[in-house]
Amino acid sequence: MFKKIFTTVMVGSVLTACATSPTGRSQIIFMPDTQMNQMGLQTFDQMKKDKPINHDGKYNQTAQCIVQAITQGMGVNWEVVVFEDKTLNAFALPGNKIGVHTGMMQLVDNQDQLAAVLGHEVGHVLARHSNERASQETLVQQGMGLIQQTSYGQNALTMGLLGLGSQYGVLMPYSRTHESEADEIGVDLMAKAGFDPQQSVQLWKKMEQASQGNQPIEFMSTHPAHETRIQQLQAHMPKALELYKQAQAAGKQPKCL
Repeated sequence: MFKKIFTTVMVGSVLTACATSPTGRSQIIFMPDTQMNQMGLQTFDQMKKDKPINHDGKYNQTAQCIVQAITQGMGVNWEVVVFEDKTLNAFALPGNKIGVHTGMMQLVDNQDQLAAVLGHEVGHVLARHSNERASQETLVQQGMGLIQQTSYGQNALTMGLLGLGSQYGVLMPYSRTHESEADEIGVDLMAKAGFDPQQSVQLWKKMEQASQGNQPIEFMSTHPAHETRIQQLQAHMPKALELYKQAQAAGKQPKCL
């Protein structure tokens, strides 16, 4: 019964909300982009009020320079803020907002490794991952609501198991897909801008060392394991290196540090 109901909801959503990501992957997206952008703007504004902002000229100039090089020709302005936070993190929000923590700035060895981080975040926005994620969660909630109206919904244990199944069987795998896709989009963006894409692999090796084995197992994580990301990036590297070669030939040699 669950499969039949969920399939009905899924098919209906697919027919009305089909989209394609920059890598050619089929997506289910039905949230208005204007609404997502507004949410991103509000969230970013609140974060700037709640979190201390770093005003170091070197950090800010470097981050801004890299994002400008990566997004050149996109026709939109991106706001980049460096937050005073020791954690190894960066993030992107709909509406072209990017935040990067000082901990990440201090981890990287060069502009190319930071370009891998920021290119990844731009990739999330270009692929509309926040919208897709919100659409997926809405879809799962609709399916669970229908289940509650059946005899299955009378059993609390069954509902708990169904919720667990949707979390690990649908939402998390899709989130790992988003991360891998953002890696691919990001490494292509950095290569096209003239940053060395091979440094993306070095970045994740540094991230793996910094995690000291504390990363949760891949099945129960929203992110791919570090070694998985490295393998995927290495497999994609021939294409990225060709883009890098073309950028170099066109005179694209960013100097952001």
